[in-house]
Amino acid sequence: MNFITSILKIEMIITILASLAAFGTVIALAAPLFDGDKLKSRMKLVTDERDKLKQQQRAQFAASSGPVKLRDKAKRGIYARLVESLNLRKIFEAESSRERLRRAGFRSENNLMTFLALRMIIPIILAILIFVYTSTVYAEKVAPNMRIVSAILGLVAGFYIPNLALSNITKKRQASIKKAWSDALDLLLICVESGMALEPAMQRVAKEIGSQSVPLAEEMTLTVAELSFLQDRKKALDNLSKRTGLETVKSVVTSLIQSEKYGTPLGSALRVLAQENRNERMSEAERKAAALPPKLTVPMILFFLPVIFVVILGPSIITVMHSK
Repeated sequence: MNFITSILKIEMIITILASLAAFGTVIALAAPLFDGDKLKSRMKLVTDERDKLKQQQRAQFAASSGPVKLRDKAKRGIYARLVESLNLRKIFEAESSRERLRRAGFRSENNLMTFLALRMIIPIILAILIFVYTSTVYAEKVAPNMRIVSAILGLVAGFYIPNLALSNITKKRQASIKKAWSDALDLLLICVESGMALEPAMQRVAKEIGSQSVPLAEEMTLTVAELSFLQDRKKALDNLSKRTGLETVKSVVTSLIQSEKYGTPLGSALRVLAQENRNERMSEAERKAAALPPKLTVPMILFFLPVIFVVILGPSIITVMHSK
């Protein structure tokens, strides 16, 4: 108990926070040195996905719809067994969760099983931890009914934690794709106008754009694989827009589908789309620049004006105090 009391002192809390801040600074500075080749690792995942597409096509051709073997059931992990036993696919809408996971870059069935299981496990663990913490450390300050209320609040918060984490990963991934999409369109236009077909052009662009955006290179490589193995090319292009979830990508995909359907020149369509994308990128930068002064008003009032008043009025106040 004395140990817990010493930890809760304000001096100890400040020391712990300062130590964590120093540790975070060291980690932030040293992280790029230990960062591996993300492009290589993500491309390996795309290769696995392409092999999976091959296996699916072979399975469709073989038309093997027999019963599931016991060995295949044994290979399933604990998360998969938990999802199947509690019927979490139906409770948490597995199809919508699968689409969201694909937008975040998680495509395998194991990722879906893990996500559905964590949506059940995290709320329970968080509620138990909050109840135990309020019942031991703050047992004298928190009433029993408030402990139950805190546990319920932890249960609700834990339910939204996986969704928030997935949304943050998706937004970061979409920002990376959107940032490099204009350059990718320019490279794709150059490749198409040089006489290359759509698949080799996208493969070449994916190879070149990987240094700027790993997620975009990954998605374009996967699209090339789907164009090669899927019978419907429209579905392969639609999957690109669904996996990214960006309107700019969707407009380009629509133009590509119409170009292949009606036989219109692909280069002219890409040229117009590239110009529109550059104009939209410039207008977005102008909107951010126009919104900057209102955003700086509150920080200037809180941080700059007090310092200016101290610098201007400080000598006068000191002079008046000494004159008395």
